Amino acid sequence: MLNCLEIEKTIIKKYRKQIWSKFIKAVEEFDLIQDKDSIAVCISGGKDSMLLAKCFQELQNHGKKNFEVKYIIMNPGYSKKNLELIKKNLKTLNIEAIIFDSPIFDITNKETSPCYLCARMRRGYLYSKAQEIGCNKIALGHHFDDVIETIMLNIIYAGEYKTMMPKLKSQNFLDMELIRPLYYIKEKDIIAWAEYNNLKFINCACPLASKKEDGKRKEIKLLIEELNKKNKNSDINILRSSYNINLDAVIEYKVNADKINFLDNYNK
Repeated sequence: MLNCLEIEKTIIKKYRKQIWSKFIKAVEEFDLIQDKDSIAVCISGGKDSMLLAKCFQELQNHGKKNFEVKYIIMNPGYSKKNLELIKKNLKTLNIEAIIFDSPIFDITNKETSPCYLCARMRRGYLYSKAQEIGCNKIALGHHFDDVIETIMLNIIYAGEYKTMMPKLKSQNFLDMELIRPLYYIKEKDIIAWAEYNNLKFINCACPLASKKEDGKRKEIKLLIEELNKKNKNSDINILRSSYNINLDAVIEYKVNADKINFLDNYNK
């Protein structure tokens, strides 16, 4: 039986630089948590969200903010095997979570663009449940790699520069906000933490995943890996680019719905 206390210690000791310090950096830099917040930490059952839950437990034990945390798991239609593994990990990691059902897999299995619809539906169900139990924020387990892959996906496939934001106000749920505290934590360090502690989590449990060939996100992931072989800071610089946009060297940019072209003020 894995020792939960020893697992918790690895977050703030062995992986302090790679995980804990970066978690705290994101929380503080992006002002993700305020006193009297009630935060629904959303657990999918994968490595990222399980680590997120443990980081929140540590923050409550060692942090200075006065806030409430509730842990929720939406079951979109997991297999019995995956659901049992999730429950086993919750027990091992001493996480008490609310598990609720949704029909997402049943619905998206019939769609031609299931991933997009699945993401939107998941978000809606999580917001709704969080609001129902009195929370004003949901915390998701997106990490550093998710952020830079999103930037590259938007550049290459959407023809626009847009990143995954560390926090967002909901447009559809009043006074609700989304936060991403793992923003600076690299996926390889999450994998290392899980393997060091001999933890096994579910991967993508989507029933369509096994039917797909290499998707766009995997393609981008491999591209970034190749870039890092030539320049070890490629991934870091992709993120830094979202902090260093020089509007004097941009053809056109948008502010809300308005487009500003460099020619608008060129002769002024």
